[in-house]
Amino acid sequence: MVLDLILIGVGITLGPLHNTAFILLLSSPKGVRKGLAFVLAWLACLVALIAAVVLLTGGRPPIHSSAPSTAALAVKLALGLGMVFYGERKRRRGSRPHQSPKWMARLDRLSLWTAAGLGVLLQPWGAVAAGAATVVQAHVSSLASYLALMGYCLLATSSLLVLEIYATFRPVAAQSSLAKLRAWIDGHQDQTIVSLSLALGLWLMGKSIYQLVG
Repeated sequence: MVLDLILIGVGITLGPLHNTAFILLLSSPKGVRKGLAFVLAWLACLVALIAAVVLLTGGRPPIHSSAPSTAALAVKLALGLGMVFYGERKRRRGSRPHQSPKWMARLDRLSLWTAAGLGVLLQPWGAVAAGAATVVQAHVSSLASYLALMGYCLLATSSLLVLEIYATFRPVAAQSSLAKLRAWIDGHQDQTIVSLSLALGLWLMGKSIYQLVG
């Protein structure tokens, strides 16, 4: 479980779309407060989803080859296949000039509640669902296992936390640094999406197939 959650958490936190939106949010008036609302909503959503899965399973994985176990693995396999298909399709299309979605231009006028809502909506839900399916198969009974789950949530939020802390304590330096980071993300967005989609998708597919036939 731990290795799967580490890989999924890294894939989530490096996603370019929510990081670009978060940088724009931090650069807006009262950006630090809006960023905090975004981060708290993002983290609360992850924690709530993991808690719901643990409550549903009772912290015990379903019996191997049972219907629930097979269903969880089938979901992970389907998610992995979808990521690979999406990443390969984007790779074949190649890098193309693209513009930021129009809603990003309105981030400077968002309220705190709307910023919090974006913290939920902009999560890469395919990877988040893969994390939840992984927890379905986890045996959660010790302090170490609960710490591992919390570590996953923090890892999946780590890029946002770093940016929020930097903008809070170094507001002047953060403005130019965030602008440079956004420019880099915009220039490497397609490559990042392809790499993350293919790497995470292939891992999920391989692990799921191995467990299904094992």
